[in-house]
Amino acid sequence: MRRPTPRCVGMRAGRVAIVCLADVADAPVLERDASNVLRALRVPAPGELYQHHLARLAWIDALVARRGIRRALTPADVTAAHAAGAPAIILDSEGLDFLEMKLERLEESYQRGVRTMQLVHYTPNDIGDFQTGAVVHKGLTPFGADVIRACHRLGVVVDVAHATAEMVTQAVRAATKPLLLSHTALRGSRAQGETSLVERQITPDHARAVAGTGGSIGIRHFFPTLERYVDGLKEMAEIVGVDHVSVGTDTSGARGLFPEYDHDPRFVDAMLRGGFTPADVAKIIGGNYLRIFAASVGQALPSK
Repeated sequence: MRRPTPRCVGMRAGRVAIVCLADVADAPVLERDASNVLRALRVPAPGELYQHHLARLAWIDALVARRGIRRALTPADVTAAHAAGAPAIILDSEGLDFLEMKLERLEESYQRGVRTMQLVHYTPNDIGDFQTGAVVHKGLTPFGADVIRACHRLGVVVDVAHATAEMVTQAVRAATKPLLLSHTALRGSRAQGETSLVERQITPDHARAVAGTGGSIGIRHFFPTLERYVDGLKEMAEIVGVDHVSVGTDTSGARGLFPEYDHDPRFVDAMLRGGFTPADVAKIIGGNYLRIFAASVGQALPSK
């Protein structure tokens, strides 16, 4: 008998059909500094993060095989999971530090089921500069542009979360499909208030650059209250429009409003009370990401 994981139970309680499950590619070298902010505190050994990535993919294979959760590889899979009311995952790699200038590893990850790829995280790599690190590339590298083109060719969502504004500007020029910025908040957000994550916030121009590709900006859940989180979504919607805002909670393992996936019914209620229409809510809680997913994977969502 397949036993559901606690995450599956939370998803069912929250009536959540799909989540992006991230392999944190640089996890072996990350620790929290004196300000409680994650940083890479050592240089990974050659091949170390690649082996970690392979091990995590094997763990996810076991999760799919043994724990009653399915993998969504296409928009049709997403539709089927929603219709069945059964938890499913879209596999995500948070950082591509394991590539080590080897594009063939990108295709290997795709063949293993990864469908969203975040270019940078907290560890210096050969792709580009990240918000909480020293600027060494002045944006996106030529190899980083090759990675974006390869993702588009394979059918993978490109996520520019953690990338510097200059890197995002250059990624926009390299991109031919919508970009995702999966988890952030508006720079100087009144709704978020004082935060140790200022470096991870973005300016209006940064947000507009992503939205200009047809992409979306996910707002993470580090807000004082649920109502203030809704205000944070509204702040971003006022800048880029509701078609370009998503929920990007960064839930698992991160302290914030949503430690589990059972929050969705009260979250939806809060959005409706806060002035979003039902159509707006549908876009923000999944529709905008699915549009990007369909455009990137290369299959149209089925008509209703």
